[in-house]
Amino acid sequence: MPAPTASADLMATLVSLCKRRGFVFQASEIYGGMGNTYDYGPLGVELKRRVKDAWWRAMVTTRADVVGLDSAILQHPKTWETSGHVAGFTDPLVDCKTCKARFRADKLEEMQCPQKPSRTPLENKCDLTAPRAFNLMFKTHVGAAEDSASIAYLRPETAQGIFLNFKNVLESARLKPPFGIAQIGKSFRNEITPGNFVFRMREFEQAEMEFFVPPAENEQWYAYWRERRLAWYLEHGIRREKLRVREHEKDELAHYSTATCDVEYEYPFGWGELEGIACRTDFDLKRHSEASGVRLEYFDPETKEHYTPFVIEPAGGIDRMALTFLIDAYAEEVVEGETRVVLRLHPRIAPITVGVLPLVKKDGMPEKAHELEAELRELGFTTFYDEKAAIGRRYRRLDEVGTPWCVTIDGDTLKDGTVTVRERDSMQQQRVPMREVANRLLAAQRDWGKGG
Repeated sequence: MPAPTASADLMATLVSLCKRRGFVFQASEIYGGMGNTYDYGPLGVELKRRVKDAWWRAMVTTRADVVGLDSAILQHPKTWETSGHVAGFTDPLVDCKTCKARFRADKLEEMQCPQKPSRTPLENKCDLTAPRAFNLMFKTHVGAAEDSASIAYLRPETAQGIFLNFKNVLESARLKPPFGIAQIGKSFRNEITPGNFVFRMREFEQAEMEFFVPPAENEQWYAYWRERRLAWYLEHGIRREKLRVREHEKDELAHYSTATCDVEYEYPFGWGELEGIACRTDFDLKRHSEASGVRLEYFDPETKEHYTPFVIEPAGGIDRMALTFLIDAYAEEVVEGETRVVLRLHPRIAPITVGVLPLVKKDGMPEKAHELEAELRELGFTTFYDEKAAIGRRYRRLDEVGTPWCVTIDGDTLKDGTVTVRERDSMQQQRVPMREVANRLLAAQRDWGKGG
């Protein structure tokens, strides 16, 4: 099986494919766009939904020790004062006095000078100001008056909403440590230099889980979630050689963390963080307890003791996950003298699971195709009906967006009730009774990647 393309232009190729096939569009494009904000098109919405579904299934649905939450984007301003975001959620900012561009002072070797994009600000000897702290939170106002008393913030992370609801969830769900609270939702960061397509944006979707454990079990649960989160990416098709787990050095750790690691992926622009797993100790719960006067503790009925749980936090961005799946799945190969573009996405991630194709638009074939499509949709498959162009061209179109299977209804279907099932990666075709298609695809999806 050919490996995905290693072209240096992969990002540009992928961005083009995403727009052309309806994955991602530039936001406000008809007005000239807005820097590093994006809209998800029909296929992009499905891709993100399926990434979220896969994450939620692994983190919540299939576990008895994790529950879900959906907290508000706007929280009481004291939330962010207490968590340290108001005072410390900053990046060092410098301005160029010549070109007026702004750069992160700690990332100058990675930046591009707008006057000479082939050079960094350091190589171009830009006339830079002294670094100053730039807070990444978006400010807004709540209510009719825009004064200091009405200031609020768009949340820069979903985690704090979980900590604020620790007591509510503990009591209502009748849980005891170790247990987790998971959340998927929008977060906002006023990044100085967002970039690399949807890798780093100012508005993005996070998937975070706070796992509350007895302090003595901190290390074992950290090791568990570190391995579990790496395994999730492998189970959903990311190549092992493109992943690594990097432990943070002591000087990288937050002051409250005993250990943090990143699951990193080798992107076309270099190794980058895909997801972080952090030991947050009892810092957040204790800070909010002190600031609010509400005891955020667990009472152990066996030992008759109150204690503040430690927290292990796996956290990643859904947009970044989706981008990583696309990059890792992209491949080009020559088939019958032509270049075939294919996204080798796992069926649980692919935005379209099954293409349903009548060979021709007559003789009852479209009716049979619609009948099968309705059955597959009822079972949860995402389908796409296509009756235009030669069958080979239709296969190629569906390969390009990652569709694992195509089912073709032809003249024999009307005679003996069989259809052709084509598998994306091998391009092998098999005649299958139409009544068995759904069960066979369900089994193939369940067993995808096993033993292969």
